[in-house]
Amino acid sequence: MFEVAERAQVRDELIAEARQDRDIVGAALVGSTARGVEDRWSDIDLVLKLAGNADEIAVVARWTRSLDDKFGVADTLDVMSREGVRYRVFLLDSSLQVDLSFWPRDLFRSTENGFRLLFGSANEPTSPTGPDSERVIGMAWLYAIHARSAIARGRSWQAVMMLDELRDQIITLLCLQHGLNPWHGREVDRLPTQDLEALSDGRATSVDLTELERSRQVLLRHYLTVTEHHDAKRAAALRRALEPFTGKE
Repeated sequence: MFEVAERAQVRDELIAEARQDRDIVGAALVGSTARGVEDRWSDIDLVLKLAGNADEIAVVARWTRSLDDKFGVADTLDVMSREGVRYRVFLLDSSLQVDLSFWPRDLFRSTENGFRLLFGSANEPTSPTGPDSERVIGMAWLYAIHARSAIARGRSWQAVMMLDELRDQIITLLCLQHGLNPWHGREVDRLPTQDLEALSDGRATSVDLTELERSRQVLLRHYLTVTEHHDAKRAAALRRALEPFTGKE
């Protein structure tokens, strides 16, 4: 397990390397460090601005080799944004997570709360786009239907997966309702107590089909209630279709 002092050292070395790299013309810290809420478990989030003539693939490969040589890299994961920004996530041998994103010069900007510019210049910030509640509502009933059929067919583990997905959609709707960030569950624990209790009650305590059916009914009732806040008309139509399967007398 990495130590806090090690994380600080790794971060300082990465920033120093960025300042010396001719292919990097700007850098910023984002995430918990930039927001001033870093704790024992926080990772490193460093945003890098590529020079106009930089070969992105070559730069990423070079930085990957450098991290492996200096700190030992157990594995990496690439996530590409719709704009073409590469987020390379590193898992170091010490279990420290390091997120490096490589931004084309014309895209480098703040896209979330917490952006600490270290050097270079940034374009005008943009606000993050949250989940689309209309799509979330639809995905939720789809998972609810699949959970119902999985239980009826005796497929307990498929039902577990569908119920987990249904719960995730409910959580997203609740976070949107209360102005909280659902991304990776960042602010789920700040939901009102009654909502957290309802979510807890909806968790199955085993993979027994009877218990899974109880969980499905509780989650479905909770989902229909939450949906009313976002779209009362749609919620009414969903009630007509789904309420017979909630176990409600």
